[in-house]
Amino acid sequence: MPVRKGMDTTMELTRHAEALKAQGYDFVLRYYSTNAAKNLSLGEARALSQAGLAIGVVWETSGTRAGFFTRAQGLADGAAAFRMARDTIGQPFGSAIYFAVDYDPTQADLDGAVSNYFTGVHAALYVAAEGQPSYRVGVYGSGLCCGTLVERGAADLSWLSQSTAFAGSRQYAEQQRYDIIQRLPMRIPGADGIMLDIDPDATHPDRDGGLFTL
Repeated sequence: MPVRKGMDTTMELTRHAEALKAQGYDFVLRYYSTNAAKNLSLGEARALSQAGLAIGVVWETSGTRAGFFTRAQGLADGAAAFRMARDTIGQPFGSAIYFAVDYDPTQADLDGAVSNYFTGVHAALYVAAEGQPSYRVGVYGSGLCCGTLVERGAADLSWLSQSTAFAGSRQYAEQQRYDIIQRLPMRIPGADGIMLDIDPDATHPDRDGGLFTL
């Protein structure tokens, strides 16, 4: 399986889908959150799919500190992400929803608050799907975070953040333990000369990254 070229952005990409495909992009990563302005929409998902671009999604709100992460927050976020994926987008079961740990957590954070959060996420997805398989759980974060959660079975997939100074990130990248890896920000042209602020991404050559199309 070849490495697939991708990108993530908070910008809405409906009108830019064909231009991105023409530049050699294979997939885009977009957002589910409580902020409608940055969320993937159904029309956008259809436009990306029609252009031949696969889609990945991450739930990201305020996960920038240990105090955010609790089992109750995981239950709430897991339930909201499930509703958005199934009811708003029609995201196929078997694909992934990544959940962002958007800071450099310590091992103590991962052993406690962050693990509790992912326990809540799994419980919410289990209840929402009435005990049937639905979405794979991914984690976005540092190398230490990704490695810890995947090794413990708290996450099925990992998306390594671009912050190479975070704990364990350089080694995680060098060992290619990720499913998706994020690179440093850049600007690229979209449709009609509009410049898009993106983070380049790539898949692991032997893994699917939990991506989907409609």
